[in-house]
Amino acid sequence: MPAGPAISPALADLLAEWLGRLSDLEDASPNTLEAYQADLLRFLSFLTGHHAGPCGLSALRDVTITDMRAWMAHERGRGISARSLARALSAVKSFYRWLAEREGFDPSAVLATRAPKFHRKLPRPLSEDAARAMLDCVGQQSTVQWVAARDVALLTLLWGSGLRISEALSLRRADAPLPEALRVRGKGGRERNVPVLPVARAAVERYLALCPHAGGPEAPLWRGVRGGALSPRAVQKVMAAAREQLGLPASATPHALRHSFATHLLGAGGDLRAIQELLGHASLSTTQGYTAVDSAHLMEIYQKAHPRA
Repeated sequence: MPAGPAISPALADLLAEWLGRLSDLEDASPNTLEAYQADLLRFLSFLTGHHAGPCGLSALRDVTITDMRAWMAHERGRGISARSLARALSAVKSFYRWLAEREGFDPSAVLATRAPKFHRKLPRPLSEDAARAMLDCVGQQSTVQWVAARDVALLTLLWGSGLRISEALSLRRADAPLPEALRVRGKGGRERNVPVLPVARAAVERYLALCPHAGGPEAPLWRGVRGGALSPRAVQKVMAAAREQLGLPASATPHALRHSFATHLLGAGGDLRAIQELLGHASLSTTQGYTAVDSAHLMEIYQKAHPRA
């Protein structure tokens, strides 16, 4: 709960109704709902304090551009980054679109508010040589044969299929042996098919043949040393140890392998929209941000695809 005055029960009910709509009709993920709830609570709490009194529906209808600027200045004064404030503003606008349609008022003052500018941090994928070296090195981090095989198999799958670590760790024993195309559920509940290379399927089969922990169809595919579900932290630790040995930067994380998947496909001449589908991105601009192919190579791809007459 954010600091400052508590919001009224009426506002709390409106917020709950809006979040319920996002969950039921737009299939928003739990993480998205949690972030939006926190953003709106801070915004509504600010309005309550800003107007020095109860903030009901009429106050929400009467919010001005000056009020919006005061809220944004307040948030920046609390140390909120421009990126986080832009996300919060997006949540507020989404709430107001719904509320204006529900109550029949003009939300222009809120919707016209401009988000603060910020520089997006571009991901840093591994080069193909670095990715291969990483796979070799993680297999040397454990003297336990099945654990080493597990780490190699998991990272091979992340790189070869462009999975998020959460998507890979959600796999069950019933998913093995892995098919040539694996159906996964990503952010926002969006499902997609991703390719599983023969080398990844073989690596997973080797790991399962060595793994001492049996289980039924709903048991986790990836096991920790003691037999429980493998945690993301354990994967991060083994990659951290490997990258230190290889002299790779701190950006060489499990998620960097997903960036690498996209970049290496595009570098080989892959279609950007096809890569968008493989990654499960709702926006093509997000996919563009995931790739790091230099402009000269992009021009080479373009010229091959569109030869001059």
